[in-house]
Amino acid sequence: MPQTPHTERHFTASEVVRDVVIGMSDGLTVPFALAAGLTGGLAGAPNPTGIIVTAGLAEIAAGSIAMGLGGYLAAKSDAEHYAREREREKREVAEIPQEEMREVAEVFQDYGLSPEQTRPIVEALRRQPKKWIDFMMRFELGLEKPDPRRAMSSAFTIGGAYIAGGFIPLAPYIFEKSAPIALLISVGLTLLALLVFGFIKGHFTGTRPVRSALQTALIGSVAAGAAFAIARLISGQ
Repeated sequence: MPQTPHTERHFTASEVVRDVVIGMSDGLTVPFALAAGLTGGLAGAPNPTGIIVTAGLAEIAAGSIAMGLGGYLAAKSDAEHYAREREREKREVAEIPQEEMREVAEVFQDYGLSPEQTRPIVEALRRQPKKWIDFMMRFELGLEKPDPRRAMSSAFTIGGAYIAGGFIPLAPYIFEKSAPIALLISVGLTLLALLVFGFIKGHFTGTRPVRSALQTALIGSVAAGAAFAIARLISGQ
């Protein structure tokens, strides 16, 4: 009887999703909190929306650059750490092979294999130094070889996601002259965006989507509410 081939489908873009989550979540909440806080602090001031838009655009520019640079440096640090650890493993394989063989055997024995079962595997790896080092990097140290293009792609992904998220809460202030009305529209748009973003994030990361959506919206709301209240308190309005 013919059988349908089993095909496994795994999500493999976790690093990209992580970068989008970092950039988008901060892009939605930080400019939202800034605009809400300025709305409270500038109550009664002439042309408050102009000031808010200017400050918001400056924050989006600075925030996207800072976040992108942070992603770049983090990815570069991961690559440099991997390179250092690989050189160390390469040296140890050449200088203390018996100790490294013992470590390989312990990895397999942790999975329930007996010393007799692990011995031929260890010997086979010993005859392939490169594969041996690859094995030690992954299963002893838990390190995967980073993509050499990861640093730049991470920087642009985080920075771009921050910009995309930042314009959502700021957009009402661009098109609406009344700051209080713009704030209400911004609250609605940002909450909707946070819910949608949180739902999508939960879908891709394995978290329950509804729970992820509510958590994301709650964090954004608390940040904006705190900024608004502090600004109103300081301004004495």
